[in-house]
Amino acid sequence: MTSPVERMAQRVVASVESVAPDEIRAVLDTDAPRSTAIVEGIVSPFPSINSYVLVPTACGAMVGIITWLGVERSPFPKRSGFKDFGLIDLPYPHRKMWICPVGMLTTAGDSWRLDRGVRTFPSVGDSVVLPTRDQTIAIVRGAGEDGRIPLGTCPSAYDAQVTADPNKMFGRHLAVLGNTGSGKSCTVAGLIRACVTSAEESLETDIKTPNARFIVLDPNGEYSTCFSGLGKGCRVFKVPPLGSEEQPFLLPAWMWNSSEWSSVAQAAPRTQRPLLTDALRNLKTRGTTEAGPACSVLPRTRQARQVLLPYRQTGTGSPADHNGIGNYLGPLAVDFAVYESQVEDVDLRATIRTLRERVEGIEAEKKWATGRYNAFGATEIRDLLSLMDAVLAHIPESEIVAGAEDAPIPFAVDSLAEHLEAIAALQGGNVQQFISFLTMRIRMVLADTRMRSVVVPDEPPTLAKWLAAHIGENQAENGQLAVIDLSLVPYEILHLVISVTARLVLESLQRYRRLEGINLPTVLVLEEAHTFISRKLLGGDDIPTPADMCRTTFERIAREGRKFGLGLVLSSQRPSELSETVLAQCNSFLLHRITNEKDQDLVSRLVPDNARGLLRELPSLPTRQAIFLGLATKIPIIVDVPELRSEDRPKSDDPKFWEVWTGIEKRTIDWEKVVKDWIGKIVSCEGEETSE
Repeated sequence: MTSPVERMAQRVVASVESVAPDEIRAVLDTDAPRSTAIVEGIVSPFPSINSYVLVPTACGAMVGIITWLGVERSPFPKRSGFKDFGLIDLPYPHRKMWICPVGMLTTAGDSWRLDRGVRTFPSVGDSVVLPTRDQTIAIVRGAGEDGRIPLGTCPSAYDAQVTADPNKMFGRHLAVLGNTGSGKSCTVAGLIRACVTSAEESLETDIKTPNARFIVLDPNGEYSTCFSGLGKGCRVFKVPPLGSEEQPFLLPAWMWNSSEWSSVAQAAPRTQRPLLTDALRNLKTRGTTEAGPACSVLPRTRQARQVLLPYRQTGTGSPADHNGIGNYLGPLAVDFAVYESQVEDVDLRATIRTLRERVEGIEAEKKWATGRYNAFGATEIRDLLSLMDAVLAHIPESEIVAGAEDAPIPFAVDSLAEHLEAIAALQGGNVQQFISFLTMRIRMVLADTRMRSVVVPDEPPTLAKWLAAHIGENQAENGQLAVIDLSLVPYEILHLVISVTARLVLESLQRYRRLEGINLPTVLVLEEAHTFISRKLLGGDDIPTPADMCRTTFERIAREGRKFGLGLVLSSQRPSELSETVLAQCNSFLLHRITNEKDQDLVSRLVPDNARGLLRELPSLPTRQAIFLGLATKIPIIVDVPELRSEDRPKSDDPKFWEVWTGIEKRTIDWEKVVKDWIGKIVSCEGEETSE
């Protein structure tokens, strides 16, 4: 019977030649195996790239990954106990290998424990040994010690299962990177399916379904059908035409904040953006009592005061000034009447009544039957200013809510351009000509038939119903997954739609945490991330574009999402085009095949592990194989992602040119059907409209 020391000696295959923090070089023994090794009666391939070796140290065994194998000519080794010292010292071909140190393997009772990092490095001359089967499997399983989500198997570790901790993987964000056709979409779909399935298998006894929440932003329409039957079902939102199980995707324009309106309308910062902000504030606070009555009347009172101030000494001089002030007084009197009915303070109510009566009296006195107005004298304007100051002084600060223009409060979106023109008329001067293009752009966006069904729906949902549909109801009663199919959303507003959706998810989770004191774990998945979170270009003007807003939103989610339970999963084929801020916040990576040198260089600088040698394999990784590294695993691992059933795969298959060319697969074309789906009617090839 052999002793542990003898069994260890049988597994020695090399000795350490040089040691560096990121690389250890070793010389294989002359009698080390060349193709296979028998370790404790089990045949194992050796030596091979990506396989594991151990280097015993004072604190356990250092775990290393073989990253290079080769032959170098060196002096013949002098072996103890052999008559090698009398040989002529000629160059001898030595087999050597480079090892990337990744962790420490120690004993924990009858089992093995893997720790991240290397506490004690070996010294020159130390032995390099092959791990046993149990040790190899312990290395892979120990990498995801708290792993509850199966990702696949490790081909270099007897196909041991690779798992990940969802708290670390989603809490610190995950990036799935790789070329087209390398298996990214199937990896994302399989990961979501594994998360929901594993949660179902581990439910507490009093819980019926997992309280999981995944939101997939799908710009290519790949995921609409691959989650059927998962959990309590998948909610699919899509721009019409709809399938039997699909719901219309709605994102009413009143949900946009002032920055998003400015980006889609391309509002210039000096004149147009302040006017647009005022118009949104006025429309969103008009008639609402949710924010307090002062929130409704305060902005317009302050605005009226700014309009009247230039005339307090001279009065109005031109008919345009007469009509500008007169047209403002009528609506202002109505606002004061509403506010007066809501105020409980007796003194404030009396002040408001006096102001309202004065406004109504002046308007009736100056207004002609034709709707035009006479000149307003300086005394009349000073009286109005004095009464407005009295009202403003009495409004309780507790009733004033700032930022109404950014709150998702419903308002008549179609009246925005008209209201902007009315505000500009009050300002006088050349303001109207400055906003003419702004109002034109707003009208064009709202009138576009391709966009109107999304941003100005006939039956808009309430904000609460929208959140319940897209993020999920209490205890995820309506399912664990929402797929937002954006494949038919016009490109002009695609960035804006993704930005607004992501922002609403983040801000709703922020408010949930503030009210409940705990966060609501939610995962937001973005496909084709390089298109929507691109690197910021130097230069440019001060007018933000929808693409700028989209990048800003996701950079905010990457930095702050963890605090509110929002995890981010990015899938991209061009990591070098992604925002550096977002990528820097991703702490776990699943790297598929990457052939572009620029992308490879970026990834090698981003990854948190000492895995530069392992990353050299990126260009040659086969489909469905990925390198898993980062915070969610203790050491870098190569993973074979399990193959999904055809019905569970995203619609991202490669086009079958040869099969179609040769008639193996049939394709029929009806362009009139395509055109009808495109523009809503059938047009013949001659350009004539036809009926169905």
